[in-house]
Amino acid sequence: MKTIISTENAPSAIGTYSQAVKVNNTVYLSGQIPLEPQSMAVVDGGFEAQTHQVFKNLSAVCTAAGGDLNDMVKVNIFMTDLSNFATVNEIMSQYFAQPYPARAAIGVSQLPKGVDIEIDGVMELPNLN
Repeated sequence: MKTIISTENAPSAIGTYSQAVKVNNTVYLSGQIPLEPQSMAVVDGGFEAQTHQVFKNLSAVCTAAGGDLNDMVKVNIFMTDLSNFATVNEIMSQYFAQPYPARAAIGVSQLPKGVDIEIDGVMELPNLN
């Protein structure tokens, strides 16, 4: 049985997808880009500000699903410039505690709305039975 996860604390979907889908204790999070949830505008401030907003958006979806960022087991990071790799590592360490999730960092030519970063992932909720 799958449950659709949706929250007003993260940007609404801008296409034919859900913010996340929960199947049993596993939550599949759609890619988040650096949109401010209320205005749906890309945040100002460059790559660092965009990265912080993406983690805030992911956190909101995780919370809506009954978990938090530290329940994520896999993270995929898409960047238009891989020279920002060290910046992503530094910012990610502010949002995750060890042990960190498995991760991929992928360079892409472009992302929706011309942003510099998008992150998706998989979260495994604790078994509360």
